[in-house]
Amino acid sequence: MDLLKDIPEASVITDPDLLEPYRHDESHIMGERPLGVVRPRGPAALRELVRRAKSEGFGLVPRGAGTGKAGGCAPLGPCVVVDMGEWPGAIRVSHTDLCLWAPASAMLKDVKGAALDQGLYYPPDPNSWDQCSFGGTLATNAGGPGACKYGMTRHWVLALDALLADGEIHSFGIPTVKCNTGPNLAQLLVGSEGIFGLIVSATVKLIPAPAQRLTLLLPMERWQDLLDLPGRLVSAGYLPAAFEFWDPAVLQDLRAHGPEAARRLPGEALALLEFDDRDCAAEPFLEGLLEALGDLGEHLQTAVGQRQREDLWAVRRMTSSHLKERYPHKVSEDIVVPRSRIREFFRRLEATGMPAVTYGHLGDGNLHVNLLGAGATDPRELERQVETLFSLAVGLGGALSGEHGIGLAKRDAFLRFTDPALVESLRAIKRALDPMGLFNPGKVL
Repeated sequence: MDLLKDIPEASVITDPDLLEPYRHDESHIMGERPLGVVRPRGPAALRELVRRAKSEGFGLVPRGAGTGKAGGCAPLGPCVVVDMGEWPGAIRVSHTDLCLWAPASAMLKDVKGAALDQGLYYPPDPNSWDQCSFGGTLATNAGGPGACKYGMTRHWVLALDALLADGEIHSFGIPTVKCNTGPNLAQLLVGSEGIFGLIVSATVKLIPAPAQRLTLLLPMERWQDLLDLPGRLVSAGYLPAAFEFWDPAVLQDLRAHGPEAARRLPGEALALLEFDDRDCAAEPFLEGLLEALGDLGEHLQTAVGQRQREDLWAVRRMTSSHLKERYPHKVSEDIVVPRSRIREFFRRLEATGMPAVTYGHLGDGNLHVNLLGAGATDPRELERQVETLFSLAVGLGGALSGEHGIGLAKRDAFLRFTDPALVESLRAIKRALDPMGLFNPGKVL
């Protein structure tokens, strides 16, 4: 294709069959076939891409490993996908500065592994941590079970380099925790889903790696007893590194149709808790935790050895793919509500009569609500159910996405449920940074 001929420092894909996988990510959203895919290996490629995008009128859609859940990298209109998989650079760790630099092309598992090799820890751990790219986690502000204690990706970003609409790569921030020189543009780019510019690398802060982990299964004889537990533990001074859960319906399905490790899961509902505090494996810590749990800790089980811990986490991380395989047309929404409103949320959800099952990150209120009957539900009724779900979350002081983002999947809902002043402010920033609308057109705003 002449449009993408002779792009310097890049690999180019224009074969229609090879372009098909670039129409979608891991969501149910199917975009349009891109004009082509460019995999840049240097700034000259990006500079030329921006020049041609301006002169030829096409958009630039950034893409990492394609593991997103909101259609954020699905092309819309005439677009070229900018696949950052070949962007150069080796991961660098600084013990003195407690930070790590990595290119957008690095895999998150390698970023986390490089930190651990130095006795350090980079906490962000989305469910696809072993498959997603570092750049993708920055663009989407990835979360995961560890957000319960450690927050989202943006909490760890110190500085980043990004391509802007002038065709040049600019640096924002410095590799230290203190930098108070006006508004932080690096943080504006984190989680922006590529609509303001294209992230090419970043420096993130690290902490000393936890020396111990305590992994616990907490079966519940009554599902409702689980819902007040996050607040109860925090009030008692316990902040889990992760607090995951399965409601009765999801647990029953896993037992009946899941892997062997899932078939042995106990309880009507079930929580998976993990602590990484100093001395969390010592007897006094567990005794204090049991006191905080009271009667609810009667059937508490400790993971015996690393193998059992890995098996438990494997079941948690495959829950989404398990339900997707069982119910191919299901719709999963990752709404979030404050911990103090979790019980109220489930009471109101039950009152709606919607056929929903739920699992996810109970410790931070990020609930993966699945409408399993979506394939057999009238589209208008399904739309009503999703809007009801979003209304519940927002009405309780939450949001319509806890970690997956907006992309194409939730764009209409975002515009409907968000303060118009906020939307217009974001659009004004978009116009200022990207006046021709080159970057990821049609997403979020």
